[in-house]
Amino acid sequence: MNDASSSMGETGVRYRVMTAAAMAAHALTDTEQSADSRLQTLMDAHGRMLAARGPHSPLTFSAFRDLLRQDLSLLLPDGVPAEEMENVCLITPDGQFDDDLYDLEQEQRLVMRTLAKAARGGRPVNGDALEAEMDQEKVYMALKKRLNQTDYVAGRSALIQYPAGPVSRLRKLNLPSTVADFYHPIEHASIYDRWWFACPICRWPMKVTITRAGTRKTGNVQCFHRPHRTMGAAYHFKIPGTGRPPTLIPAASAPPVPSGNASVLFADTRGAVPDPIPAENHVALTRGVWRWTTVPGLVEIDLHKALEARGLRSVLWPDLDAYDLHVEVGTAASSKTVFRIDLKDYSNAILLAKKIRADEGDAGGADWLVVPDYRAASLPLLSSVCKEFGLNVATAGDIGALVCEKAGVSWA
Repeated sequence: MNDASSSMGETGVRYRVMTAAAMAAHALTDTEQSADSRLQTLMDAHGRMLAARGPHSPLTFSAFRDLLRQDLSLLLPDGVPAEEMENVCLITPDGQFDDDLYDLEQEQRLVMRTLAKAARGGRPVNGDALEAEMDQEKVYMALKKRLNQTDYVAGRSALIQYPAGPVSRLRKLNLPSTVADFYHPIEHASIYDRWWFACPICRWPMKVTITRAGTRKTGNVQCFHRPHRTMGAAYHFKIPGTGRPPTLIPAASAPPVPSGNASVLFADTRGAVPDPIPAENHVALTRGVWRWTTVPGLVEIDLHKALEARGLRSVLWPDLDAYDLHVEVGTAASSKTVFRIDLKDYSNAILLAKKIRADEGDAGGADWLVVPDYRAASLPLLSSVCKEFGLNVATAGDIGALVCEKAGVSWA
């Protein structure tokens, strides 16, 4: 068994354990489901968990239920390292299912697809959950079908700048029908009564929950993307009278604007309180397209615009998305410096490092791996891995500063 196959096997076990546990934890915390339905889901998830752990790692139903509220790695069979699942909890201290697990599931699946292709010598991946393409891959392929760089940039930019809104606006985006199909009615999880709220950073519908303390109920609204919540996209509201829309109140004071290179691209939410929007005749991108196109795309476009505002030429998604940004500094061939930038926004640095190793660098030919400034903590791990493949690593703010330094202009 080669290294890719071995790593894929362990990652596959973690993926199957995580998805079974997430299925059970969601049922355990979903009080809107009937008791019989929740029990059936828990039993189904327990069966999946036993299959993932194998015959040599039995786990009683009672122990399974108890472990759902503890560290996720405790559900792994002996001999499988915890890695990205260490210190991960499925249920928050206040008894809610942690939606951040969506990121982990998607990232694990992306890594498994990459490892499987490496093990098969680049051939397509078949079988299990790897068979179906992920939503963002379908979208990119549909945008590329026109084989026109201008159309590709316009289409991808539309998905980033308009992840949700009225159906009438969607019609004006001139997207291929196969791409427009990824806009769906606003999900129930993002609606209070008949209203939804757009995140002030990404403009995608935020999650709405109602908490109870005795007879008192309070509404909570927050972006599904944790970094956006940290930047201020989190609110609460008093339950309004029948038929009246809620008025949001920031859940905490907005974080201070960072100093240094990170300040340029920072999304400042101070004073941004989203208004309620009627859900009727409004649509939003599916979660996969929003998470893997809109969210990182915001940083890609902001970096592109910041460089252009400083007189530098920056090309978005060159050659139909070989990588994310192509920047050239200098005019004479002898003094020209080229930056080929690929931006990645993984919540788990271990999984991104595995993907880089499986790809043996950047699959599209980039020489800079860039992460959003809010992922700066991942740099030490990513740097050690990328060094093996001659791939440089930086945050978005730092790469902007480096490009500007080469061009002799100011960044911050």
